[in-house]
Amino acid sequence: MRQSKNILTDKEMELVSLLMQDCQSTGDIQSKLKRLFAGTIEQMLESEMDDHLGYEKNCIEGNNSGNSRNGYNRKTIISDYGESEIAVPRDRNGEFDPKVLEKRQTRTDEIEQKIMAMYSKGMSQRDIEDNLREIYGAEIPQTLISKITDKILPEVNEWQNRPLESLYPIVYFDGIMFKSRKDNQIINKCVYSVLGIDMNGQKDILGIWISENESASFYASICSDLKKRGVQDIFIACHDNLRGLGDAINAVFPKAKQQLCIVHQIRNSTKFVQYKDRKKICEDLKQIYGAVNLDDAEYAKEEFREKWDKKYPSILRSCDTNWAELTTFFNYPEQIRHLIYTTNAVEAYHRMVRKFTKTKSIFPTDDSIRKVVFLSAKEITKKWTQPSRDWAMAYSQIMIFFADRFVA
Repeated sequence: MRQSKNILTDKEMELVSLLMQDCQSTGDIQSKLKRLFAGTIEQMLESEMDDHLGYEKNCIEGNNSGNSRNGYNRKTIISDYGESEIAVPRDRNGEFDPKVLEKRQTRTDEIEQKIMAMYSKGMSQRDIEDNLREIYGAEIPQTLISKITDKILPEVNEWQNRPLESLYPIVYFDGIMFKSRKDNQIINKCVYSVLGIDMNGQKDILGIWISENESASFYASICSDLKKRGVQDIFIACHDNLRGLGDAINAVFPKAKQQLCIVHQIRNSTKFVQYKDRKKICEDLKQIYGAVNLDDAEYAKEEFREKWDKKYPSILRSCDTNWAELTTFFNYPEQIRHLIYTTNAVEAYHRMVRKFTKTKSIFPTDDSIRKVVFLSAKEITKKWTQPSRDWAMAYSQIMIFFADRFVA
């Protein structure tokens, strides 16, 4: 027969026996535990007061001691058992500073941890407020929930400024948009994420940056921040060709090869194509970007030009302008190609962030965005325990192609 995992001491068994008396349901047990919790806190406060004054309650040693008890303050505290009213002893000199229930403390650490857990799972402050009311019968306003979640901001700042590896073979850049309030207006804010793959093939979010405008100076500040935090070299930088980003990468990491996202390129190329032509054009574009080598890709591009350039001249105009960065992946074998031809790694991460934040349609401040994106990243990256797919093979090729810059 299987034994219970809850092995109790003799004293704990005595306590269980006492709790069982007159209990007919789990609700009765919960009610008793609530009273026991409050009573235990009060007894601990009395013991702290004895220690503070140097004598026990009603003891003769307290006469003419210079300080004495001075009644009680009533305080409501929220815990796992709901709301409990606690009698907190006072001293005449106002010097008593309890540790078990600190001044101005109105909730236990467990409640704060639950609030943070709900917030990190994507629940809105209104949903958290409703859940606490339903489960614990406790009224915790959204303003207080916001203050509790603000306690994560020092951790966010520490994470954002943490030292990074000196070398990342592959780094992906991508942004995600959120709605935010500013001067009584709703505006778009871009949260830019940088995902790096280190020499062990492990993915990590290197940081998050927020801006109202995706400008060249914004991208330059991101790259400079990576440099300041210890990144000395990037082998291949993958991005979606936002204006100014490529120049920023080149300025800070001049040796980095740049690969533009092929998926973005095809998507943008077909944006203004007539529906009846879209399927054929996509097939012909795939002949270019899905070619075996650069020569075949250039041949397929010229065939595309003859077939479509008169009707859709803008497609190859963009392709010609960015040809070197679009075809970087042809310089490497398949083991590296499949890692760099698209920014899907960071886009997939952003899709998961969106799942965590879908209940929050509009954010009041940048800090509110920063908190929820950081907590989302923390949850998502917990599962990033394995190297990227086929990393061993890719790593062996990276060692060959970047031998002069390789750091063992």
